[in-house]
Amino acid sequence: MDDTPHFIPPHGGYEHLLSYQKALVVFDGTAFFVKKWLPKFGDRTVDPMVQAARSGKQNIVEGSIASAMSKKKEIELTNWAKASQEELKEDYKDFLRTRQLKEWPASHRYVQRLSALCRQAGATCADFQHGIESDDPEIAANVLLGLCKVTIFLLKRQIESLEKAFLEEGGIRERMTAARLQVREQQRKDERDQRDRKV
Repeated sequence: MDDTPHFIPPHGGYEHLLSYQKALVVFDGTAFFVKKWLPKFGDRTVDPMVQAARSGKQNIVEGSIASAMSKKKEIELTNWAKASQEELKEDYKDFLRTRQLKEWPASHRYVQRLSALCRQAGATCADFQHGIESDDPEIAANVLLGLCKVTIFLLKRQIESLEKAFLEEGGIRERMTAARLQVREQQRKDERDQRDRKV
């Protein structure tokens, strides 16, 4: 058994993060939405919406990988992911408002249905497909708006968890120092044991 202390924590595994799973649905859904409801030429929101959706997903991936060496970087990138989702949320709100379409309140029955789907373990884009690909733009935009809100909530909770972990465990420098001190202490103990055996 290897008793050597390790200072690089487990990292990656972003596929298992709920925030990533929802951000992936938002990205796929947004790619479909802009093709269906926004003209490719003449609407300047197409590329920014796709980019915001992509950034919201990719920064989660990069942050998860970066966590091996820098909790600070992981927190920073996760916060960028949240900011991108916030930007995209506003684009969907703008889409509804400028077309005189209604933004669903929390009490709306479709919002309740969407919330139930979001709580479903392992939900994929296929689970939201009926709403995202609806021929009613109000339904499609509200479903994706709701997914953005859920993703933002998950990222906010993730950031709070990362901040707590950083305060309790420190960053890479603290872990490296602790590991080195542990090795030195073990070396001193081994030397004492050897001397004791010779006596």
